[in-house]
Amino acid sequence: MAVTAALVKELRERTGAGMMDCKKALVETDGDIEKAIDYLREKGIMKAQKKAGRIAAEGLVRVAFGEGNKTASIVEVNSETDFVAKNEEFIEFVEDLAKEVLAKGNMPMEQFMAEPFGEGTVQETLTAKVAKIGENLSIRRLAKVEEDGVVYVGYTHGGGRIGVIVGIKTDAAADEIAAVGKDVAMQVASMNPKFVNEDGVDPEYLENEKKILTEQVLNEGKKPEMVERIVAGKIKKELKEVCLLDQPFVKDGDVSVQQYVANAAKEIGKDMEVVSMIRYEVGEGIEKKEDDFAAEVAAQVAGN
Repeated sequence: MAVTAALVKELRERTGAGMMDCKKALVETDGDIEKAIDYLREKGIMKAQKKAGRIAAEGLVRVAFGEGNKTASIVEVNSETDFVAKNEEFIEFVEDLAKEVLAKGNMPMEQFMAEPFGEGTVQETLTAKVAKIGENLSIRRLAKVEEDGVVYVGYTHGGGRIGVIVGIKTDAAADEIAAVGKDVAMQVASMNPKFVNEDGVDPEYLENEKKILTEQVLNEGKKPEMVERIVAGKIKKELKEVCLLDQPFVKDGDVSVQQYVANAAKEIGKDMEVVSMIRYEVGEGIEKKEDDFAAEVAAQVAGN
């Protein structure tokens, strides 16, 4: 029996499964819609679809590195609960995804989800994990970095709640800069800088901050002729807080991160320059649902 658009539409409406999943189910069952429903149930796809509306704001970040740490990748996969983030199967899945990103490189998420992975595509593997683990899972973001002359070092904090990759331009080998790189990556994890240095500050961010600070100073009643100088001072102070290399080094507040790296470079006799960083924190920016436990219990009682 031919698989028509009308059949796909009907199956989608009855099951809530994705269009491609519905089409595949109908092809596999020769257009028999009842058998197609059974097929989707067997594959766990319907079960996964029911969970897709739940908020996934927990999860895990993992990093991976290529030969000589000349390339690196990072991925964040979200789950509904922290408990699942500690599940060995989930951890292995996220680690395998980080390796997949390292192999395939940067691409739009939609394209990545269609890439071959495991016994199917990334999307199909994710759907199967949702069905098996019993929670909504979401691959939120991914990145691969590679630049000539740059060696990458990573750090994960809190069991993978925060993941960091730092790029250091150097002639040194990965093992020679491992300790320094980890220290800098830990700095990024703990202090969450927005930029590597002042040269990398987003002009739009700078203008917005100047505008906000100018209004603050004027509201404080300062004389108009003093505003520009006061704002310039505040901006300078703020940049030391948001630029990684200008921040006081967390292990030794008497030196900046830049000074720490320079001192370490002298010790090994090879130049080192921090040129890039990526920091992923699980669930950042996702609006989490605040559950009212009492209301939930009351609803269950009423339902019974």
